[in-house]
Amino acid sequence: MDAESFFSNNIKAALKNSPPGEWMPNIPENCIRLNSGYPAPELVPDQELKAAVALLLDEERDLPLHYLGSPRIDKLKEQIQDRLAERGMRVSKEELLITSGACQAIDLVARILLDEEAVVAMEAPTYMEALEIFKNYTDHYISIPVDEQGLQTDLLEKELAERKQNGLALPRFLYTIPTFQNPTGTTLTADRRKHLLELASSYNFLIIEDDAYGELAFNESPETLKSMDKEGRVLHIGSLSKVVAPGMRIGWVAAARDFITAQWWFKKDLDHPFAHSTMATFLENIDFEERLEMLRRTYREKCAAMLSALQAIMPTSVTWFVPEGGYFAWVRIPGVDTAEMLAEAMAEGVAYIPGKHFFLDQAEGKEYLRLSFSYAEEKEIVEGIRKLAKIVGNLAK
Repeated sequence: MDAESFFSNNIKAALKNSPPGEWMPNIPENCIRLNSGYPAPELVPDQELKAAVALLLDEERDLPLHYLGSPRIDKLKEQIQDRLAERGMRVSKEELLITSGACQAIDLVARILLDEEAVVAMEAPTYMEALEIFKNYTDHYISIPVDEQGLQTDLLEKELAERKQNGLALPRFLYTIPTFQNPTGTTLTADRRKHLLELASSYNFLIIEDDAYGELAFNESPETLKSMDKEGRVLHIGSLSKVVAPGMRIGWVAAARDFITAQWWFKKDLDHPFAHSTMATFLENIDFEERLEMLRRTYREKCAAMLSALQAIMPTSVTWFVPEGGYFAWVRIPGVDTAEMLAEAMAEGVAYIPGKHFFLDQAEGKEYLRLSFSYAEEKEIVEGIRKLAKIVGNLAK
């Protein structure tokens, strides 16, 4: 039997793309993980989550294990609403959908907004899993470069004006990570945020704001696009993966009611009642602000260790952006194919993600790599940079 002959045409087209997770290197044992975009083991609150599970089952017994689940499921939505409100985003229950992490949120947004003819605008570089998702729905994209101040909105405006003048389709939406972007660590300036919202209004497109790292500011957090939005054009995607635990798979979309209703229509996973009620119990019993401050302090120190090592050890030709929060530093090594260099780096005991995986046109990322300071210990970060600097220095000879 030819299984593929039964697939729909859009599935056949999607399966021609690179498989999901192809960007993820096979890391040797004892390799320093500067590739890992997730929290260090000691930052995951395993004991607090264990206590939350015990308390939940002691109080509610079998309820959280049924389809309908615990009353705490509604409590989780209220907790996220409160958190959003503290950041200037007041949304009703009907304007909030809890998802299985940010990736499901991105996929649901793509599912309700994209078709084969739709155009997606996005940053270059951008989050590689978002690229994978959008490629399942359309082949039409606009890539706008990122500099040290985030998305270059002047270039976006020029692109939009040219497309309108030439009768080309305008984007259905723009996908952006405006705060501590993955992979560059950059943050969109206040002026550019305002400009982006003006462009969305003038050219009638939506903005998908991925805010996965938004609460991990080393100093002050910028205003979210959602909090600045007066027209309901911003669909705000958030997650507890970076501030609690990625395996809990708690994310959300905050958006106008009609967008949430459409996403809910196609979300057929019964909301994972045990995970939701466990997270609600966890949040009930911790000081979330205190936890955030601990994470911010830890990542600030780890980032400082990485930047100091880069400055002290790397050849002077190597450059990087200085992040103000989040997980990542974005490094350029002129004249070096970082994808080809990865095997040598891992043989030396350090891993990273080659820059090509963050671009639609992978050639644009040839000289770049993403380093994560979230997972490794400070001494490992410094040693990893030392190993990379040695390789880069040898390649330059």
